[in-house]
Amino acid sequence: MTDSRMSFDEPYSRDESNPLDFAVAQRDRETLAMVRRAIERRDVVMAYQPVVQTSEPGRVAFYEGLIRVLDTTGRIIPARDFISVIETTELGRKVDCLALELGLRALAEQPTLRLAVNMSARSVGYPSWLKTLHRGLAVDETIADRLILEITESSAMQMPEIVTVFMEDLHQRGVSFALDDFGAGYTSFRYLREFYFDILKIDGEFIRGIAQNPDNQVLTEALIGVARHFDMFTVAESVESAEDAAYLSALGVDCMQGYYFGAPTLRPPWSEQSGIVQRA
Repeated sequence: MTDSRMSFDEPYSRDESNPLDFAVAQRDRETLAMVRRAIERRDVVMAYQPVVQTSEPGRVAFYEGLIRVLDTTGRIIPARDFISVIETTELGRKVDCLALELGLRALAEQPTLRLAVNMSARSVGYPSWLKTLHRGLAVDETIADRLILEITESSAMQMPEIVTVFMEDLHQRGVSFALDDFGAGYTSFRYLREFYFDILKIDGEFIRGIAQNPDNQVLTEALIGVARHFDMFTVAESVESAEDAAYLSALGVDCMQGYYFGAPTLRPPWSEQSGIVQRA
């Protein structure tokens, strides 16, 4: 028998009389509980992954901040293991707040750092997230120019009118925007024309193994062409081999990100002297 009461954090309901649905629902409940406990303890850390310039692969254009939570054993849980479960819940908004808080703190402490922080478009109207943003931008007038807000393609397309107004306002303050997972299948090109994205990050599905995949070669070239038409900077995600990096360089992508150039790390170069892992 299922419990008719549903937590405000419950992402969706399932027919738990079906064994598979029951197992998935149970897993999701456990994920929600784990994330909720981590947030209550503020057991949240930021990992940083470099995005390098294609023309100078040894030079970092900016870093992406990737939120991690710690379970009760201290194990580090990457966002991919929980974000789909919490995305539509208030926990998702709270995680966005903590990610933004950590990112803004890093920008305040490192005056040469340029950093992309992930967010859901759903957080645009969340008061705590907006308060965190405006408080952080007020600390140092250079922070806005060094902050990139990275929004997933799927969430941006769910509320394009709200997102475009939000982006226009922050652009005037110097904040840049990146569209994450570009090409994953949600884009309405009518809305893309109206958005104010500065950077398009091409989904790793098209990038992994591209040197040996003619279909992905054609698709990625087309996505780069779209970005150029709208005067947007391109980043290829999930670059994992020298062969793929060389192919993407010849294709003309502006920047690359992936394990070939560096894994996400809790100890980025600027923290090496202090040895401090930044936590919420």
